[in-house]
Amino acid sequence: MFALLTKEINSFLNSLIGYIVIAVFLLTIGLFMWVFPGELNVIDSGYANIDSLFSITPWVYMLLVPAVTMRLFSEEKKTGTIELLLTRPLTEMQVVMAKYLSGVILVLISLLPTIVYCFTIYSISFPAGNIDTGSIIGSYLGLLLLGAGFVAIGLFASAISDNQVVSFIIAFFLCLLCYTGFELASTLSEIPYLSNILFNLGVHAHYVSMSRGVVDTRDLIYFFSLIFIFLFSTRTVIESRKW
Repeated sequence: MFALLTKEINSFLNSLIGYIVIAVFLLTIGLFMWVFPGELNVIDSGYANIDSLFSITPWVYMLLVPAVTMRLFSEEKKTGTIELLLTRPLTEMQVVMAKYLSGVILVLISLLPTIVYCFTIYSISFPAGNIDTGSIIGSYLGLLLLGAGFVAIGLFASAISDNQVVSFIIAFFLCLLCYTGFELASTLSEIPYLSNILFNLGVHAHYVSMSRGVVDTRDLIYFFSLIFIFLFSTRTVIESRKW
């Protein structure tokens, strides 16, 4: 499994895909935070916080994560190497986990450079250091879990289609559905109990909850359950190729 994980990470870092994804992510976030005028611009807002980073990133990940994961299984299936991969002394779950972890590591790598923004906000705040550290830590943890959830969704989409473009579209739709779909559906229900259930089924509600700086076990259970459901579904799809 470690060898496959290393291979997948190297395939990202030895090609332009990984670097383009990271560059596009940082450029997009940087432009909205420091260049484009508006409420997301840190200077225009007049407040020393990086809430705009945590507001924009989920939407950027909604596009970039499917772009990364669409090739993980689709390419293997298209080239016929998936059968060779499944003959290795690895279980289907180990194969899935190796590819999944490679995607999560890329998400983590893309997040690390944004710490520079935290130091910038720390420096320009008045007085210096007057920032909500707990909220920032909670938001970063929420972003990492959100990115990990999107990777699991993208991996599932890649497993059910041989076409990378189709995989990307499916992954994007599922990410959008999980992030805002349930929340929008909750506004359509006139039954308060059902509305509350639908609202809490959405990723956005739990992501916002963690962004407040309070790590609730219910939010952690939600994200881990989301990841498990899609990874298990991916394993089921891959295992079905043996029959």
